[in-house]
Amino acid sequence: MIRSMKIRIATCILSILFLIAIAITLLTSSETTGHRVFINGNIITVDKNNSIVEAISIRDGKIEALGSSDHIRNLIQKDTHVTDLQSKTLLPGFIDAHSHFPGSGLTAISADLSSPPTGKTANINQLLESMRSQVKVTLPGKWLLGFGYDDSSLAEKRHPTRLELDSISSKHPIYLWHSSGHMGVANSLALQKIGITENTPSPTGGVIGRHVITGKLNGLLQEKSALSLTTLLQDFSFTDYYRVFRHARDEYSKNGITTAQSGGIGVNLTRALYWASRLRQIPFRMVVFPNHQGFGKKLLEGDYQQSTFNTEHFYLGPIKIIADGSVQGRTAFLTEPFYKNPPSQPNYRGFPSFNQTELRSIVSAYHDAGFQLAIHGNGDAAIDQIISAFAQAQKRTPATDPRLILVHAQMARIDQLRSMQTLGITPSFFPTHTYYWGEQHIESFMGPVRGPMMSPTGSAASLGLKFSVHTDAPVTPISPLQLLWSTVNRQSLSGHTIGEEQKISTMQAIRSMTIDAAWQVFQEKNRGSIERGKFADLVILSGNPLKNPQSIRQLNILETIVGGATVYKAD
Repeated sequence: MIRSMKIRIATCILSILFLIAIAITLLTSSETTGHRVFINGNIITVDKNNSIVEAISIRDGKIEALGSSDHIRNLIQKDTHVTDLQSKTLLPGFIDAHSHFPGSGLTAISADLSSPPTGKTANINQLLESMRSQVKVTLPGKWLLGFGYDDSSLAEKRHPTRLELDSISSKHPIYLWHSSGHMGVANSLALQKIGITENTPSPTGGVIGRHVITGKLNGLLQEKSALSLTTLLQDFSFTDYYRVFRHARDEYSKNGITTAQSGGIGVNLTRALYWASRLRQIPFRMVVFPNHQGFGKKLLEGDYQQSTFNTEHFYLGPIKIIADGSVQGRTAFLTEPFYKNPPSQPNYRGFPSFNQTELRSIVSAYHDAGFQLAIHGNGDAAIDQIISAFAQAQKRTPATDPRLILVHAQMARIDQLRSMQTLGITPSFFPTHTYYWGEQHIESFMGPVRGPMMSPTGSAASLGLKFSVHTDAPVTPISPLQLLWSTVNRQSLSGHTIGEEQKISTMQAIRSMTIDAAWQVFQEKNRGSIERGKFADLVILSGNPLKNPQSIRQLNILETIVGGATVYKAD
């Protein structure tokens, strides 16, 4: 959801990485990690039978054998590295089904405006004070950035305004990113800098906000009007770019991510991440979703080939298309109005990014050319559009196993889930919404009838529809244990259950974060479960998540292992 990651951060990261000359030798060095064995553990394999074993053997970065501790001890040799798990739990490394790496690192160069429990910003005054503190460390004329504010979580239940940001500084262009990544607020200097005046019309699929009474610009820029990171980051130094990358890299590693995703990015960032991966500056594997607007079109036209980017550590995946906005940002496209709307817009139900004809044309072009697609759809009207567009594409050019990923599918109805199953569409749900925005969904966004159906994992599971779950970081923190806890318990911040019937078992949730997430991007044969011949991508937990669903997020990541090599170990 963090838009337009086709940014100068790409070339700047790449420049920094090339300065690390020692890493170049890794291009020709062996990836062998030798022989490792893990014994006396609770090893959740996530194979087709959900088998649990005591021990495994890893050789040259791949799973060699698994079984009892006595069996695996017979494989130990003089140079074998032995880990006694002492009954700790080992499972496949977490696969990030959808996020925006390295977007979570943006907090390294901007003011953190997140509301509790992620941050400390509870009201507009605290938000403004954080931005005033940022003025002290930002040169006049440079962009002054804030990241992660959420109007629905602030005491005032509104966005900050252009005039409020003007009071902070008249010498800095200011922009605040909304937590959804689909919008933000700019001050007068920022609007002037990007060429938005009182006479600028809102584009199709976007909104330039205005005061409801005066009609003057209020600074709010939504969807296709929102600023791109290209514009915002052009004044930052190479060091700042590297700080963003390093912060995100370390955060993902310590959270047990062994395959990360960068969803909806351009050519430059893809190149940077590809070379960072080749130079082993990214310790985990990467899956990249090219954005339709730029990189996707170049792939479609034959300017680039997906296969030239693909290695064991880097995979160029489906083309990312955005069909609507976000529910918490009130830009998702719904069939019925939001539960509570302002008096001036009683029937407001959001809006689509494309009309049906446009979306059908885009989807058919990629589908006809054989590309896998990942289409962002939150509101049920947007999901209707996606299903209709893909049904037509499948009729034109049938594919036996398309695996179109419907990203978020937040307000998917039961009839839509059935259509997905028929057409070969697989949803990737966002269940941490139940924790961070559960109350707002019930009380304001969707109401008591539609609200509990958000991220309908239980309904999908009962239909036998394969799905993944994700955090959409940096929209919510890249915390697999929080994601697992939310998927299983569906509890809000205040402890209310959001959709009892949508709960699934812990094992089903683990599968949706490992093997099923790998399956969605056609990588299930090499990762996602602990089976012979697969990559030794693993995570060790302090306890067993299968024992007590409520205690899942109290567990700790003790070690992250990629290709048999430890990339993170807790102190």
